[in-house]
Amino acid sequence: MASIACIPSAPASGDAAGLRERARGALLGLAVGDALGAPAENMKPSEIRAKWGRITGYVAERPAGTDDTEYAIFSGLLLARHGSALTVAHVEAAWHQWIADRDEGPFRGAGFSERGTLENLRRGLAAPISAQHRHAWSDGLAMRAAPFGVFAAGRPAEAARLVAIDGSVSHEGEGIYGGQAVAAGVAAAMAGAPTIAVVASALAVIPDDSWTARSLRRAVAVAHRGERAVRSAVVIGGYPWTDLAPEAVALAFGAYAAADGDFTESVLTAVNMGRDADTTAAVAGALAGATRGASSIPAAWAAAIGPALGSCLPSMAGHHVLDVAELLTPGDDGKWAAGGRRVRDDDGLVQGWDEVVREDGRAAREMAGLVREEGQPVREGDRPVREGAQPVRAGAGPALDPRELARDAGPGGAWPTPDPDVFALAADQNEGQR
Repeated sequence: MASIACIPSAPASGDAAGLRERARGALLGLAVGDALGAPAENMKPSEIRAKWGRITGYVAERPAGTDDTEYAIFSGLLLARHGSALTVAHVEAAWHQWIADRDEGPFRGAGFSERGTLENLRRGLAAPISAQHRHAWSDGLAMRAAPFGVFAAGRPAEAARLVAIDGSVSHEGEGIYGGQAVAAGVAAAMAGAPTIAVVASALAVIPDDSWTARSLRRAVAVAHRGERAVRSAVVIGGYPWTDLAPEAVALAFGAYAAADGDFTESVLTAVNMGRDADTTAAVAGALAGATRGASSIPAAWAAAIGPALGSCLPSMAGHHVLDVAELLTPGDDGKWAAGGRRVRDDDGLVQGWDEVVREDGRAAREMAGLVREEGQPVREGDRPVREGAQPVRAGAGPALDPRELARDAGPGGAWPTPDPDVFALAADQNEGQR
């Protein structure tokens, strides 16, 4: 693993091209990981080996992103509109206008947390009550967290603050912590932090005694022993669902640490561990893509990623992750699209988003082909979040001693403390299937 180093407070000024390279790497890496992992979702490693051997590339005839990519685009475009001024009201309004209140559906592939949120919103419940459903601890926020790290490059605490605002509509507790860990890790990677410092940034923004933090420490502590050790350290055997945020986030960071940030190995390690493979590979791909840049993604993998199909979120059809990456980073003139007032409040989000993507992103499909228009408005400054937003511990945290990372991992890796509600849910689900 890379040596411990200080995390830059923000990317060096004048390095807009390098920042865009990492941004494209993060979001294209997310989409690539999602597409690579989708066929292996909910499978065991033994089942993967029996069907494909070791997965080393796309195994689907037409690889495409799932709900992970489409929700990440949704959150990224919302962030591009509001920047650091994002509020819970903005997020809730976007969920209503472009997901919950639309007749289109049936939102194929949406996770349980998203379905529970949609049901609550359609019943007239508002945030944070809309997040009070039986899957609020899922990895549904973690899967869409990378854009916040891209936007808040070099500012892990800010990335964690913003993603918690987004997540307050759909998640609580461990579900929020999982999203914060991913957003902070991507933010650190965007500033050039080494692998161990990326992990330290993720741990610094979530409670030390949280299930997510314990699982993340266990995964990284055994990462040098490979994917089997990582999986054994954090997977909750026998639990019927694979979308646990503490498990999925730990598997993704474990894969990333095992590969020391190498893109190909990070993603393939996550894919071949199975479980919620599309999400774990998407998160590992975002972390590694931000670390190594878009040029580290194999060309054949990158070329397969087209605009979103809208199979889960019809309103996201036609949007490309590379366009979102462009919107969330400054141009060569140092100016930003994110938070600008080019989208009028009375126009509706999708109309405004289409306008911004058409003018700024030009629907670019090649990593080297993105061009930024001149004369864009400067991003608005930070604004306070309304009361009730989840607090985030400030700072990137101290550099970690490997012995500290391993403190909870006994011989073979100790199991995380069970969440009683999670296992009560599992019992209910199993009872209903008998």
